[in-house]
Amino acid sequence: MYALWHLCWSILVAIGAAQTLLDWLLRMHFLNNPFRVEGFSFGTAAILIVVTFVIGYVLGWVFALLWNWFRQERA
Repeated sequence: MYALWHLCWSILVAIGAAQTLLDWLLRMHFLNNPFRVEGFSFGTAAILIVVTFVIGYVLGWVFALLWNWFRQERA
């Protein structure tokens, strides 16, 4: 799921809609936007998606391990 969100963000950056969306979202929360979206880089996007996929995979694995461990304790 993490990787999917970041894939969507990368697509928004690639099509040039990310800055507008970021400005709008922060303005809705009464915040000024101090950030500027950089130009799209395929390598950076690939790293972002792979890293978040790995993090999501590891967190899912740990959650499943804990879930199974707690479920075994009750039996």
